[in-house]
Amino acid sequence: MADLRLPSLNKVLLIGRLTRDPELRYTPEGAALCRFSIASDRNYKDRETGEWKKGDPLFVDVVVWRELAERMGEVLHKGSPVFVEGSLQSRSWETPEGQKRSKIEIQAFRAQNLEKMGAVREEEVASPEPSPERPSESGTEEEDLPF
Repeated sequence: MADLRLPSLNKVLLIGRLTRDPELRYTPEGAALCRFSIASDRNYKDRETGEWKKGDPLFVDVVVWRELAERMGEVLHKGSPVFVEGSLQSRSWETPEGQKRSKIEIQAFRAQNLEKMGAVREEEVASPEPSPERPSESGTEEEDLPF
């Protein structure tokens, strides 16, 4: 059994609303860091009444970096609906009183402001996709594709 290798997956997709205004800071090296907390709840159908109900909220801290951090710090505010994609990360520290603390938070590599449904403003940073004016990495332009 020692040779058994399990696949590893650490991915989180979450939609919720900010519980407070985001906190935008910069590291000494100049990298932007934005922290915010979101509340998300689970809807479920009551078996007895057949009605949809909201479950207890889940509060999750989120950290975004660099350009995405700057954008989220500018457009998000308390109550903003947001979609977050990232991975869970644990961090530990010691308080000035000597108490050890730890926290699990989402390190987001994608975040999208969902402020207005139907007119969703996409505020995300991801790997750039080739535009119609720029050839893709393989050298073929979109107009040359057979479909």
